[in-house]
Amino acid sequence: MTAATEPVRILIVDDSEDQLVLLQRYFERAGCDVEIAGSALDALELFRARTPDLTVIDLYLPGMDGWALAAQLTTEVPDTPIAITSVLSASHYPTEHAALPKPVTGAHVRSALEQLVPRWGTA
Repeated sequence: MTAATEPVRILIVDDSEDQLVLLQRYFERAGCDVEIAGSALDALELFRARTPDLTVIDLYLPGMDGWALAAQLTTEVPDTPIAITSVLSASHYPTEHAALPKPVTGAHVRSALEQLVPRWGTA
């Protein structure tokens, strides 16, 4: 498979099992390869092993929170696409990243993919 035909790789970081399963299902239905992490430390390990096309980060995580994780990933790979998800109002999200407010729907996921991963429609 060439890079153009490989599925879009998504990393989802959320400490809620229900949210992980829901987001994973939406992204997989959109044709993406999905990896999940329940903590920022697990996410850093996965991210460094194989940089995803998009990382979806919940703001409230145990240990290192989503704000710090997003900042760390941006420091390591400055142009990495990140979508923030949370029950908080989007006005509390880091402004330099895309917003994917909860409750997330399949339409929200497809819109985020169109906006943040241009090759998604051709993968």
